[in-house]
Amino acid sequence: MASPHLNVHTFEEVAKHDNKSDCWLIISGKVYDVTPFLDDHPGGDEVLITSTGKDATVDFEDVGHSDSAREMMEKYYIGEVDPSTLPAKTKSSPPVQAPPTATDQSSGISIKILQFLVPLLILGLAFALRYHGKND
Repeated sequence: MASPHLNVHTFEEVAKHDNKSDCWLIISGKVYDVTPFLDDHPGGDEVLITSTGKDATVDFEDVGHSDSAREMMEKYYIGEVDPSTLPAKTKSSPPVQAPPTATDQSSGISIKILQFLVPLLILGLAFALRYHGKND
């Protein structure tokens, strides 16, 4: 259970607790010592251990934990993380795509023409074979 006074931990301090015998997580600005829960975690201990050394909020939220799982976390709560010690988040931007070139546009047109012509050629061949077959 959380103690009456607020324990504030630096990110560096929390990041040191990154193994099976000593595992702390940061989720939504709160610090949890999940070491006793590692063997009971439904996803296995490795999932929790790989979420150490960073803000694990996104990892936690992406899984979609139940309300009972969220309530269970309370007994592992040991304090807050000092937000000023969190590493700056690197913004990931989508890869920049080069504008289409004339070659790209012409190959796109070629594909569309082929998608139209090939079925017509097959249909024409089928009619030709049928017509030729009736004459024999």
